[in-house]
Amino acid sequence: MIPGVYIDGQNVLQVREVMKWAGDFVKKNGPLFLEFDTYRYHGHSMSDPGITYRTKDEVQNVRQTRDPVEICRQMILERSWASEEELKAIEKDIRKRIDKEVEQIKKDPYP
Repeated sequence: MIPGVYIDGQNVLQVREVMKWAGDFVKKNGPLFLEFDTYRYHGHSMSDPGITYRTKDEVQNVRQTRDPVEICRQMILERSWASEEELKAIEKDIRKRIDKEVEQIKKDPYP
């Protein structure tokens, strides 16, 4: 029998830690089954808008309760790894860097 582990795939820190543990486990013990519970906000393809088998309310609820960025943000704050102000400063810096890079890309010649 192959042992298995359930992972909340929306929780990036949990995924990271379980994968580190799983790598060590399989080297010593052999195969391991990993089940990642994730959620797609959109359909599978252009022909699948994702609205025939779930409601907009369901998608919105998952975005509000299981968003990976918000889960990570709350873990950081709860564990005092950073303050709200530090996170806001990081986000501001990232936005500034992205805006600068987008402007540069718009100026670059077409490849």
